[in-house]
Amino acid sequence: MPHIPLRPNFFLRRRYLPFPFLLQPKFIHEHSFPSSELDLSNPTFMIYGSNTGVGKTLVSTGIATSILSGSEPSHCLYIKPVQTGFPVDSDSRFVYRKVSEILRTGKPRGIFASNRVVKASKEVLNAATELSMDNIEEGLGFRGSCCYEETVVGKGMEEGKGFKLICLTLYGWKEAVSPHLAVEREGMAVDDSLLREELGSWLRVSVGGEKDGGDEKGAVWRLVETAGGVASPGPSGSLQCDLYRPFRLPVILVGDGRLGGISATISAYESLEVRGYDTVAIVLEGLGLQNEISLLSYLRNRLPVFVLPPVPKEPSNNLIDWFSESSKIFSSLQEVMLSYHRKRIQSLHDMRKKASNIFWWPFTQHKFVPMEIVTVIDSRCGENFAIHKVRHNKEMLVSQFDACASWWTQGPDAILQTELAREMGYSAARYGHVMFPENVYEPSFRCAELLLEGVGKGWASRVFFSDNGSTAVEIALKMALRKFSFDHGLTGFENVNSSGIDEIRVLALNGSYHGDTLGAMEAQAPTSYTGFLQHPWYSGKGLFLKPPTVLISMEIWNLSIPDCFESDNFGKDDLQFSSYGELLSRDRDSSDVARCYFSYISNQLLEFSASNPNKYIGALIIEPVIHGSGGMHMIDPLFQRMLATECRKRRIPIIFDEVFSGFWRLGRESAAELLDCLPDIACFGKLMTGGIIPLAATLATETVFNAFRGDSKLIALLHGHSYSAHAMGCAAAVKSMQWFKDPTTNINIEHGEGKLKELWDMKFVHHISSLPAVKRVVALGTLFAIEIRAKGADLGYASLQASSLVQQLREDGIFMRPLGNVIYLMCGPCTSQHFCSQQLIKVHQRISKFSEAWVKESQFDQTYGNQIF
Repeated sequence: MPHIPLRPNFFLRRRYLPFPFLLQPKFIHEHSFPSSELDLSNPTFMIYGSNTGVGKTLVSTGIATSILSGSEPSHCLYIKPVQTGFPVDSDSRFVYRKVSEILRTGKPRGIFASNRVVKASKEVLNAATELSMDNIEEGLGFRGSCCYEETVVGKGMEEGKGFKLICLTLYGWKEAVSPHLAVEREGMAVDDSLLREELGSWLRVSVGGEKDGGDEKGAVWRLVETAGGVASPGPSGSLQCDLYRPFRLPVILVGDGRLGGISATISAYESLEVRGYDTVAIVLEGLGLQNEISLLSYLRNRLPVFVLPPVPKEPSNNLIDWFSESSKIFSSLQEVMLSYHRKRIQSLHDMRKKASNIFWWPFTQHKFVPMEIVTVIDSRCGENFAIHKVRHNKEMLVSQFDACASWWTQGPDAILQTELAREMGYSAARYGHVMFPENVYEPSFRCAELLLEGVGKGWASRVFFSDNGSTAVEIALKMALRKFSFDHGLTGFENVNSSGIDEIRVLALNGSYHGDTLGAMEAQAPTSYTGFLQHPWYSGKGLFLKPPTVLISMEIWNLSIPDCFESDNFGKDDLQFSSYGELLSRDRDSSDVARCYFSYISNQLLEFSASNPNKYIGALIIEPVIHGSGGMHMIDPLFQRMLATECRKRRIPIIFDEVFSGFWRLGRESAAELLDCLPDIACFGKLMTGGIIPLAATLATETVFNAFRGDSKLIALLHGHSYSAHAMGCAAAVKSMQWFKDPTTNINIEHGEGKLKELWDMKFVHHISSLPAVKRVVALGTLFAIEIRAKGADLGYASLQASSLVQQLREDGIFMRPLGNVIYLMCGPCTSQHFCSQQLIKVHQRISKFSEAWVKESQFDQTYGNQIF
């Protein structure tokens, strides 16, 4: 940008303020919105450059001038979060002074303009002190670590009829280098979260005056100008396109009109695109190279490209003539920006109104979902949704923690989300889609290798790819039943149409859930999901055992054993534990509890054989440790381990359904590590790709694979999908598997331990488990679940007991979706302990109040429940 001398050429008033600000200019009023909210009522845009020196500040100045001088003028807030080369170079000062100067040359209406520097490095302050002493009336006035200046253009401010231009620099360093180098050399390090918090707080500032009480009613434009190029580092070294991504502000991209500028502009555009930004328009200086023609051809008219006149090398009249010549272009650009803003708001409202009329949502009773509670998701960044709400007549984007991990699929933080988008884009560009049978390509090959080296280490040798968890289970059942038939001579392989397959059943647990497809549903006990209304063909092809469960209640880990077990002789030490680690101990294998489990399992198998002489148990299928859809019940790992042991003795293939539990969901890469036993077949999905795209895999041993070898194709496993092992999914899985287990990318991996750190503060967990309205708590790995005590028949999946609590927590910034009267938090493997604690605090506060109301209601019911009014 052109250099502007420090001496102003118009009347300037200065005010010195200490940092932090104890005073605010009279035209600025702070709203009390939390940091997780962004006001959408006012047009807010981010000015990015394809490179440094392409004229971002000139564009910001032109837009600001158009905003303040158009036929429908508005207030304007300009923010420069990071400035180097300061105070000699100051983009906020340039905008402040140049806009004021331009407006003075026309028919000036009442404009109040100010420029503020929030914080500067010591080197800046030292230079500014010397400057101020030598030129007391010429420069910005510094006191402490900030400065402030203001002026008035024209008339009308006194009557409250004018408009305001508020310019801000949040952080300034003296040396004109990349911000991360300036921090290294001058100090004043700024963490990404702190910078975002500071920017967010200023974006929530009202620019309205005393008359309107700070309520602009859509009359304020906000411009945020970055430093350098799209991928230039910020103060911490993070790329600015990543640094500001949580805001996802729509972008005006300042392109490069110079030789080589086409490539630079397209690269910048694609860097924004892959991160999910909306680029509204491209603006560039016209230097006679017609770069705009190539850009329009590349963009295929997806967005407009504006061409500015060449900036004079030796500007006369302080660029006033250039801005005058460019005014119509900036006016047209502002119209495009305003149109985008209005369409965006309208689209958010239209989606809410129309969604329930065209969608058939899964697992949803539409009668319970009025339009007002439909959640409109604008975007996602890491663990959080950005959802649209209207509060106090303001259009807001509100951050909500995705506490159900979007049905247990999510794991990426914001950085991994971008990495996955890049990997998938590369794979789509390189492969598109290619068919899988008899073929090999790098993403599928590397994904299979990592699966066998990770969750399949020590037992699996084959990987069968599919599209989702339910299908992975169907495949696993086919594998297991064939293996059992092969081992027990039930199938004449010389005649592949031999009967007998209908006589094979599975061994499974009550409360388990293995998917929605018909075959997977047959392998689970009768539940709400398998009733006649949902599955008229359901017959339940299995022997379903009642499992002992583990829960935290009154701060103690308790073992709950069903009545069908012979458990009368158990002591307190058999049923209560101080930690989950005690439950995993192999010392329990020789305990009275283990003998009880062995007796129950053996008797059940013997009774089945005796009463069904022509039927066989051909497979064991279990969800290791946690029954997810069944209500987040924790199963005693000793029971599941003994169950697997007994099946192995009987040559019954063992299937672990790890679609929910796999890839660190329960604190280990595979839940088999918690059971300390291995399967023959295992199913994986959800977190395998980081949750960004569907992909599943069924892993098997070589002996299982050999049961499908033969001289006829009809003996092969005749199952598959058009998109088996699709390149995008495999590439995402490779990146996710590597990312989650690498201590350099996942802060929660304990070095050399192969497990996640404890993510949930057990003090809070124990305290919540002691609340009157809480029946049980489960905390393991990334999962924290609470079962609310139900009243009467209001329990199970159809329960509405937790509905009010869920809505309150959504207002607190936690997006929950309950399992009946069970609510839960589910973070990702990379989520920080601090973030988890913040969510626990919110839950604790809400459920404490819920418990108080629950107690009062219970007391009322006990007192008056039997009376007739």
